[in-house]
Amino acid sequence: MEILVFTTSVSEPEQIKKVKPLLKAVRSIKEWNFDLEDRDNILRVVTNGLSPRYIETLLQNAGFNCLELD
Repeated sequence: MEILVFTTSVSEPEQIKKVKPLLKAVRSIKEWNFDLEDRDNILRVVTNGLSPRYIETLLQNAGFNCLELD
């Protein structure tokens, strides 16, 4: 398992509701959560071999900025 961490433009609980079905549909995502208290609106994803670019593209296609943090 691997934990990927992203900065996002998701800043409201209503926006999480929009992203939730997209993340739940990906079988290789085991867990995920947003930290809206963090200034970078962090998304943490626990995955088994999923590319960070896939998550970035998934959120970008939904209208949100998303960039993996080093």
